[in-house]
Amino acid sequence: MRRKGSGYRDGELSLPAGHLEGDEDAVSGLRRELREELGIAVGECDLALVMHRRRETPADDEYVDLFFEVREWAGEPVIGEPEKCSELVFARPMELPADVVDYIAVALRAKGGLIAHGWE
Repeated sequence: MRRKGSGYRDGELSLPAGHLEGDEDAVSGLRRELREELGIAVGECDLALVMHRRRETPADDEYVDLFFEVREWAGEPVIGEPEKCSELVFARPMELPADVVDYIAVALRAKGGLIAHGWE
């Protein structure tokens, strides 16, 4: 998804994402975000990767990101939030466009497990 209108990494490619809402588990949040952002209903999925991401600026927070592998869904992906997304792009993990958000590219190419990103 090409980000727009958020003030964070606008113009770059990323994955559907969001924050959990109160009393929402991670898989329910995944399903809600994919329904809102892509208009699809998620079936079977597994946690694929955990990333502990260092803050990007002194004013930022650190993040723990959960990446899921979605193996089943219903519906055709569409831009569900045009104010936040200008384009859908499908690419192979090992052939990503140059404008993919850096930590997203790391996650897509990873083999799973835990990654600490931003600590060199």
